[in-house]
Amino acid sequence: MRNKKIVVLGGSGFIGREIVKNLVKEKADVIVGCRNIKKAGFLEQIKGNGRVTVVQTDVTVQEDVRDILQGSDIVISLVGVLYEIGKYTFNTIQAEVPKMIGVEANKAGVERILHFSALGADKTSQSEYAVSKAMGEETLLSVFPATTIFRPSIVFGPNDNFFNKFSNMAAFSPVLPLIGGGETLFQPIYVKDISNAVLKVFESTQTAGKTYELGGPSTYSFKELIELTMLYSKRSRLLLNLPFWLANIQATFMELLPNPILTRDQLELLKVDNVVRNEMHTLADLNIIPTACESILPTYLDASFKSTS
Repeated sequence: MRNKKIVVLGGSGFIGREIVKNLVKEKADVIVGCRNIKKAGFLEQIKGNGRVTVVQTDVTVQEDVRDILQGSDIVISLVGVLYEIGKYTFNTIQAEVPKMIGVEANKAGVERILHFSALGADKTSQSEYAVSKAMGEETLLSVFPATTIFRPSIVFGPNDNFFNKFSNMAAFSPVLPLIGGGETLFQPIYVKDISNAVLKVFESTQTAGKTYELGGPSTYSFKELIELTMLYSKRSRLLLNLPFWLANIQATFMELLPNPILTRDQLELLKVDNVVRNEMHTLADLNIIPTACESILPTYLDASFKSTS
């Protein structure tokens, strides 16, 4: 990665900032494109052998994408939305933008693209999120076949949006909901394992055009993940089964909020297990041993924990 110019789109998020840190250590020249440069300014303070420049970029504007990709060697796209707001719809951001990135990358002479999709991306899904993720993969590969695709399960680590969310909920609520009975399966993956996988991908041209499903070493039900959250945050709460039909009613109103906790589309995702399939490329193919969440969760869910690492 030394002396490579790498553009990271959506690099100010939870996963992106960890990737940027790793790239800087490897002496890369990193250009981070994001909508709000004020919120992403902290990235320019990352210490390492490379450097970081944050550029205001709206990925829905072709000129913005064209400008930021000029002179770049590698593009890493983490562009995505968890819920729709204004012009930032699932179809626009996750189905149409990836193709635009591929088209402009070809024009700019980009060598490689790493595209972050999601475990569960499926054109036949009842979830618009999952459908748009699958369409994004397809349209990007149609114009830039050498793209490498990552499909991560739930990602954990400090500042994650899963364990932290439920830990915060437990701090104020005596009851935590088990949507659909809490039976959906997940395979949480550590954010640093993902950032290390990014470096591995660019070590070999053999990874070009391949799709990797990324999951941790163990599979857990939604209920088990909530129980782990309570265990390591040292909070005991009543777990209440919430059938999908009732959760759907609640989500109908919640999704009207500016930052919804739950949407009906997310409920569709929860009806399908979120685990790595045996026939797919995984972390093992990149010679990475996944980290167990039990070894990391105490370091940030339990405020009294003192890390010795």
